[in-house]
Amino acid sequence: MRQVIELEGAAKRYDSAGAPALGPLTLSVAEGEALAVTGPSGSGKSTLLNLVAGLDRPTDGAVIVAGRRIDRMSEHALATFRREHIGMAFQFFNLLDDLTVTDNIQLPARLTGTSRREAAARAGELMEMLGIHQHARAYPGRLSGGERQRVAVARALVNWPALLLADEPTGALDTASGHDVRDLLLDLHRAGQTIVLVTHDLALAEACASRRIHLVDGHVALDSRAQAVR
Repeated sequence: MRQVIELEGAAKRYDSAGAPALGPLTLSVAEGEALAVTGPSGSGKSTLLNLVAGLDRPTDGAVIVAGRRIDRMSEHALATFRREHIGMAFQFFNLLDDLTVTDNIQLPARLTGTSRREAAARAGELMEMLGIHQHARAYPGRLSGGERQRVAVARALVNWPALLLADEPTGALDTASGHDVRDLLLDLHRAGQTIVLVTHDLALAEACASRRIHLVDGHVALDSRAQAVR
Protein backbone atom coordinates (compact mmCIF):
# COMPACT_ATOMS: atom_id res chain seq x y z
CA MET A 1 0.00 0.00 0.00
CA ARG A 2 1.30 3.44 -0.92
CA GLN A 3 2.55 5.55 1.97
CA VAL A 4 1.32 9.14 1.89
CA ILE A 5 3.48 10.23 4.85
CA GLU A 6 6.90 8.91 5.81
CA LEU A 7 8.93 10.41 8.64
CA GLU A 8 12.42 8.95 8.87
CA GLY A 9 14.14 9.84 12.12
CA ALA A 10 12.52 13.29 11.97
CA ALA A 11 13.25 15.57 14.91
CA LYS A 12 12.58 19.22 15.63
CA ARG A 13 14.59 21.18 18.15
CA TYR A 14 13.79 24.83 18.87
CA ASP A 15 16.44 25.24 21.56
CA SER A 16 19.86 23.85 20.74
CA ALA A 17 20.54 23.25 24.43
CA GLY A 18 17.22 21.61 25.25
CA ALA A 19 15.39 18.41 24.43
CA PRO A 20 13.76 18.13 20.99
CA ALA A 21 10.13 19.28 20.77
CA LEU A 22 9.55 16.21 18.62
CA GLY A 23 11.37 12.96 17.97
CA PRO A 24 13.46 11.53 16.60
CA LEU A 25 10.34 9.98 15.10
CA THR A 26 9.88 7.32 12.42
CA LEU A 27 6.29 7.08 11.28
CA SER A 28 4.34 6.19 8.16
CA VAL A 29 0.71 6.82 7.19
CA ALA A 30 -0.80 4.75 4.39
CA GLU A 31 -3.12 5.94 1.66
CA GLY A 32 -6.70 5.93 2.91
CA GLU A 33 -5.70 5.80 6.55
CA ALA A 34 -7.25 8.18 9.09
CA LEU A 35 -4.71 8.89 11.83
CA ALA A 36 -5.60 10.72 15.02
CA VAL A 37 -2.74 12.34 16.93
CA THR A 38 -3.43 12.91 20.63
CA GLY A 39 -1.36 13.94 23.61
CA PRO A 40 -1.10 16.60 26.31
CA SER A 41 -0.21 20.21 25.58
CA GLY A 42 3.46 20.46 24.67
CA SER A 43 3.68 16.83 23.57
CA GLY A 44 4.63 17.70 19.97
CA LYS A 45 1.28 17.39 18.20
CA SER A 46 1.42 20.79 16.52
CA THR A 47 5.09 20.36 15.68
CA LEU A 48 4.30 17.06 13.95
CA LEU A 49 1.49 18.63 11.97
CA ASN A 50 3.68 21.57 10.95
CA LEU A 51 6.43 19.26 9.70
CA VAL A 52 4.01 17.19 7.64
CA ALA A 53 2.41 20.36 6.24
CA GLY A 54 5.78 21.81 5.33
CA LEU A 55 5.16 24.80 7.57
CA ASP A 56 8.31 23.95 9.50
CA ARG A 57 11.42 21.93 8.71
CA PRO A 58 13.00 19.16 10.79
CA THR A 59 16.30 19.74 12.54
CA ASP A 60 17.23 16.16 11.69
CA GLY A 61 15.79 13.37 9.55
CA ALA A 62 13.49 13.37 6.55
CA VAL A 63 9.84 14.23 5.87
CA ILE A 64 8.32 12.62 2.78
CA VAL A 65 4.76 13.43 1.67
CA ALA A 66 3.09 11.94 -1.42
CA GLY A 67 6.45 10.54 -2.49
CA ARG A 68 8.32 13.87 -2.29
CA ARG A 69 10.93 14.82 0.28
CA ILE A 70 9.47 18.14 1.30
CA ASP A 71 12.11 19.16 3.86
CA ARG A 72 14.59 19.71 1.00
CA MET A 73 12.28 21.85 -1.15
CA SER A 74 12.71 25.57 -1.65
CA GLU A 75 10.06 27.78 -0.08
CA HIS A 76 8.51 28.47 -3.49
CA ALA A 77 8.41 24.80 -4.47
CA LEU A 78 7.04 23.89 -1.06
CA ALA A 79 4.22 26.44 -1.29
CA THR A 80 3.25 25.07 -4.70
CA PHE A 81 3.42 21.48 -3.47
CA ARG A 82 1.28 22.31 -0.43
CA ARG A 83 -1.44 23.95 -2.54
CA GLU A 84 -1.57 20.95 -4.88
CA HIS A 85 -1.22 18.00 -2.48
CA ILE A 86 -2.16 19.03 1.07
CA GLY A 87 -5.49 20.34 2.34
CA MET A 88 -5.69 21.96 5.77
CA ALA A 89 -8.64 22.65 8.08
CA PHE A 90 -8.04 24.67 11.22
CA GLN A 91 -9.74 25.15 14.58
CA PHE A 92 -10.81 28.72 13.77
CA PHE A 93 -11.65 28.04 10.09
CA ASN A 94 -9.42 30.81 8.58
CA LEU A 95 -12.11 31.77 6.08
CA LEU A 96 -12.09 35.16 4.36
CA ASP A 97 -15.14 37.05 5.62
CA ASP A 98 -15.38 39.34 2.58
CA LEU A 99 -15.68 36.39 0.17
CA THR A 100 -18.77 34.24 -0.32
CA VAL A 101 -18.77 30.57 0.57
CA THR A 102 -18.27 29.68 -3.10
CA ASP A 103 -15.36 32.08 -3.51
CA ASN A 104 -13.69 30.84 -0.31
CA ILE A 105 -13.85 27.26 -1.57
CA GLN A 106 -12.60 28.14 -5.06
CA LEU A 107 -9.64 30.22 -3.91
CA PRO A 108 -6.97 27.45 -3.62
CA ALA A 109 -7.97 26.09 -7.03
CA ARG A 110 -7.67 29.51 -8.63
CA LEU A 111 -4.23 29.93 -7.04
CA THR A 112 -3.04 26.76 -8.77
CA GLY A 113 -4.20 28.03 -12.16
CA THR A 114 -7.49 26.16 -12.43
CA SER A 115 -9.94 27.99 -14.68
CA ARG A 116 -12.84 29.85 -13.09
CA ARG A 117 -15.29 27.45 -14.72
CA GLU A 118 -13.52 24.33 -13.46
CA ALA A 119 -13.06 25.79 -9.97
CA ALA A 120 -16.74 26.71 -9.79
CA ALA A 121 -17.74 23.20 -10.87
CA ARG A 122 -15.50 21.60 -8.24
CA ALA A 123 -16.78 23.99 -5.54
CA GLY A 124 -20.37 23.14 -6.48
CA GLU A 125 -19.62 19.42 -6.29
CA LEU A 126 -18.09 19.79 -2.82
CA MET A 127 -20.93 21.97 -1.51
CA GLU A 128 -23.42 19.31 -2.59
CA MET A 129 -21.34 16.55 -1.04
CA LEU A 130 -20.90 18.39 2.26
CA GLY A 131 -24.47 19.67 2.49
CA ILE A 132 -23.76 23.39 2.26
CA HIS A 133 -24.95 24.14 -1.29
CA GLN A 134 -27.75 26.34 0.07
CA HIS A 135 -25.09 28.71 1.48
CA ALA A 136 -23.20 29.16 -1.79
CA ARG A 137 -23.78 32.93 -1.95
CA ALA A 138 -23.69 33.54 1.81
CA TYR A 139 -20.77 35.06 3.69
CA PRO A 140 -19.04 33.04 6.43
CA GLY A 141 -20.12 35.37 9.22
CA ARG A 142 -23.75 34.35 8.65
CA LEU A 143 -23.06 30.63 9.14
CA SER A 144 -22.96 28.47 12.23
CA GLY A 145 -19.63 27.12 13.46
CA GLY A 146 -20.34 23.68 12.06
CA GLU A 147 -21.28 25.15 8.68
CA ARG A 148 -18.12 27.26 8.59
CA GLN A 149 -16.01 24.19 9.33
CA ARG A 150 -17.70 22.39 6.43
CA VAL A 151 -16.77 25.32 4.19
CA ALA A 152 -13.19 25.10 5.48
CA VAL A 153 -13.07 21.37 4.71
CA ALA A 154 -14.50 21.96 1.23
CA ARG A 155 -11.80 24.56 0.60
CA ALA A 156 -9.18 22.07 1.83
CA LEU A 157 -10.46 19.43 -0.60
CA VAL A 158 -10.92 21.58 -3.69
CA ASN A 159 -7.61 20.54 -5.27
CA TRP A 160 -8.16 16.80 -4.64
CA PRO A 161 -5.30 16.67 -2.11
CA ALA A 162 -3.50 13.43 -1.31
CA LEU A 163 -3.67 14.41 2.36
CA LEU A 164 -6.14 16.29 4.57
CA LEU A 165 -4.74 17.75 7.80
CA ALA A 166 -7.27 18.74 10.46
CA ASP A 167 -5.99 20.72 13.45
CA GLU A 168 -8.45 20.62 16.37
CA PRO A 169 -11.38 20.90 13.90
CA THR A 170 -14.03 20.78 16.66
CA GLY A 171 -12.13 22.83 19.23
CA ALA A 172 -14.12 26.05 18.63
CA LEU A 173 -17.51 24.35 18.17
CA ASP A 174 -20.46 23.59 20.41
CA THR A 175 -21.42 19.96 21.00
CA ALA A 176 -23.95 19.70 18.17
CA SER A 177 -21.63 21.31 15.62
CA GLY A 178 -18.79 19.12 16.85
CA HIS A 179 -20.84 16.01 16.16
CA ASP A 180 -21.61 17.38 12.70
CA VAL A 181 -17.91 17.74 11.89
CA ARG A 182 -17.18 14.32 13.40
CA ASP A 183 -19.69 12.76 11.01
CA LEU A 184 -18.14 14.67 8.11
CA LEU A 185 -14.63 13.40 8.87
CA LEU A 186 -15.95 9.86 9.21
CA ASP A 187 -17.68 10.11 5.83
CA LEU A 188 -14.48 11.40 4.21
CA HIS A 189 -12.48 8.54 5.72
CA ARG A 190 -15.00 6.00 4.45
CA ALA A 191 -14.66 7.55 1.00
CA GLY A 192 -10.91 6.88 1.06
CA GLN A 193 -9.49 10.29 1.99
CA THR A 194 -6.17 10.12 3.84
CA ILE A 195 -6.52 12.19 7.01
CA VAL A 196 -4.30 13.26 9.89
CA LEU A 197 -6.36 14.67 12.74
CA VAL A 198 -4.79 16.45 15.71
CA THR A 199 -7.15 16.61 18.65
CA HIS A 200 -7.45 16.69 22.44
CA ASP A 201 -10.84 14.99 22.10
CA LEU A 202 -10.41 11.25 22.58
CA ALA A 203 -14.04 10.59 21.65
CA LEU A 204 -13.48 12.35 18.31
CA ALA A 205 -10.30 10.37 17.71
CA GLU A 206 -12.03 7.07 18.42
CA ALA A 207 -15.05 7.94 16.26
CA CYS A 208 -13.19 9.21 13.17
CA ALA A 209 -9.84 7.48 13.01
CA SER A 210 -8.71 4.00 12.02
CA ARG A 211 -5.51 4.51 13.98
CA ARG A 212 -4.35 6.66 16.89
CA ILE A 213 -0.92 7.66 18.10
CA HIS A 214 -0.46 9.29 21.49
CA LEU A 215 2.52 11.61 21.91
CA VAL A 216 4.30 12.26 25.20
CA ASP A 217 7.33 14.57 25.33
CA GLY A 218 7.75 14.40 21.57
CA HIS A 219 7.72 10.61 21.31
CA VAL A 220 5.07 8.04 20.41
CA ALA A 221 3.86 6.47 23.66
CA LEU A 222 1.04 4.51 22.02
CA ASP A 223 0.29 3.42 18.46
CA SER A 224 -3.10 1.71 18.25
CA ARG A 225 -2.14 -0.01 14.98
CA ALA A 226 0.72 -1.70 16.77
CA GLN A 227 1.25 -1.83 20.54
CA ALA A 228 2.07 0.49 23.40
CA VAL A 229 5.70 1.35 22.78
CA ARG A 230 6.56 2.62 26.22
